[in-house]
Amino acid sequence: MSALHDPSRRLLRDVTESPGKWASRLVFLLGPWVCLWMVEILNENNVFKDLAAWQVLMNMVFYYCIFIALRLILGRNRRSAAAAACLCFLFGLVNHYVLRFRGRILFPADITGWRTAANVAGGFDYSADTYITQAAILLAAYLALAFFCTPQKKRARIPALGAVALWGTMICYCYAFFCTGMLPALDIYTQQWVTQRNGFLLNFSIALRYSSVDKPEGYSKDTVLELMEQYPGVPAQEEKKPVNIVVVMNESFGDLTIFDGLNASEDPTPFLHSLEENTIKGWMYSSVTGGGTATIEFEYLTGFTSLFQPPHTVAYQLYVEEGMPSLAALAGSQGYATTAFHPYKSSGWNRVLAYQYLDFDRQMYEEDVPSPYIIRSYISDKSDYEMICKSTEEESSSFFFNVTMQNHSGYAQGWYNLPRHIQLPNSLKAADRTAEQFLDLMKESDLALEELITYYSQCGEPTLVVFFGDHQPPLTNAFYEELYGKKLSERTTEEVLRQYAVPFFIWANYDIEERQDVVISPNFLGVLTAQVAGLPLTGYMEFLADLYEVMPAITPVGFVTADGQFLKKSELNQEQKDWLWKYEVLNYCGMVDLFDEARPMFCTD
Repeated sequence: MSALHDPSRRLLRDVTESPGKWASRLVFLLGPWVCLWMVEILNENNVFKDLAAWQVLMNMVFYYCIFIALRLILGRNRRSAAAAACLCFLFGLVNHYVLRFRGRILFPADITGWRTAANVAGGFDYSADTYITQAAILLAAYLALAFFCTPQKKRARIPALGAVALWGTMICYCYAFFCTGMLPALDIYTQQWVTQRNGFLLNFSIALRYSSVDKPEGYSKDTVLELMEQYPGVPAQEEKKPVNIVVVMNESFGDLTIFDGLNASEDPTPFLHSLEENTIKGWMYSSVTGGGTATIEFEYLTGFTSLFQPPHTVAYQLYVEEGMPSLAALAGSQGYATTAFHPYKSSGWNRVLAYQYLDFDRQMYEEDVPSPYIIRSYISDKSDYEMICKSTEEESSSFFFNVTMQNHSGYAQGWYNLPRHIQLPNSLKAADRTAEQFLDLMKESDLALEELITYYSQCGEPTLVVFFGDHQPPLTNAFYEELYGKKLSERTTEEVLRQYAVPFFIWANYDIEERQDVVISPNFLGVLTAQVAGLPLTGYMEFLADLYEVMPAITPVGFVTADGQFLKKSELNQEQKDWLWKYEVLNYCGMVDLFDEARPMFCTD
């Protein structure tokens, strides 16, 4: 009997004789739970209510991996616990700012896009809020517990066999998580609607797991060649071709009058709303909201869709390769001089290389704009459009693709060269004190747009202007809840897509067929541009034109069908799913697996 009690007696004696050692162990084991709580505070989650038990468990596995790895490297409990806690707080803080500024959590693509984030970092409000304060207090309390309440006289070594077992266990789990079908088998995917839903560390890890484009089920080269026979392409219509094609993708240009709850003191974009003559206009359902400009550039220029890419990855950084089919390459094959212009730093989203691969003849950035007129801290739309006009004057025929900068978030910047005109009701102002600055930026954009259209209306060269916003602005969730009059989690698919809707129009200074209230998504807008401009359509573009008649808007968060329904993917009928499968096959071929026999379907020499 006494033998049975020997281990417990030895343990009790060890605890009595070495309380510091055991206290440090307990504090170390507590650390991952503190970090989960701290990071989820920064993730604006209530860890006790918002996460399911399995989500807590899967998050905790990674937190313990961080703590154990540092313990094996650093050799002391409190030193490794403090380092792990500080590291988790740092990532939680970065995630909190991304969530605050973009309305979604940090994703792996944001890490590769750090240069773009650094370029615009100065325009945001980094003041501490209640989330940061609470998390910092929790961190300070844990560090105090680790350093002042757990004296540790000497380094506690882990036996070599135990260290090998721990490393082996962690490596095996990570292999199963990232390299096998474990997550799909468990039906675990990246959260896109409410990105905090899995917890930060788990959702980030899941997004990392899905960071490559999967081959569609049933994909084969023979299937592609069969589709190629059905879609030989459409020849150019020379009588319709303009001298200039000007494409303006206006940064964060959102027409918030789509929400009945806006109730602004005046219409921010009266000129936009007045356009009717020789105009095709309506709503473009973007694939992103609050950020992700490069994703919409890619969809417009290529006709590929982010629906078939891992969530929140950026094609410009991961998938664009030399010779990839694009609207710029198509226009170049028809004799147009092709220019890409972004009046900001060239380092953003790997644009220099991406534009080169997409076959633009020339690129222009902020250094190419002489003596620009600045609004807040960015080159204004006014100066931007002056560069467009100058460029098309110099070229005999031009395809000019422009991504503006004036309206970039954040909206807590100073009001330099930005008059205050538009006022919001107190409830909206309280929900987001920066929203009025955004609306006044829309007013300035509208004035500059009027000058651009006026210039080309007096131009002797036939000119086609394509204009669209890339996404709605990253205003607070509370602001959007005021606009909707309900919690974001209570929205229907149609209401969700309203936050993704931005205005677009195609205008010409010559006669074109006029249309109003057109619904489209960016992957189809490039095809519509080519059709109106009389450019040839590749076989792939001809397929997209047919697909448009079935589903005129395709986005990762929902679909708009030809009869005006707003559906989730699971709600599509079999015919619509068949079309979507064919689209996925061609999308994969053109973006990932463009073999020689299929090249004529995607490219026009």
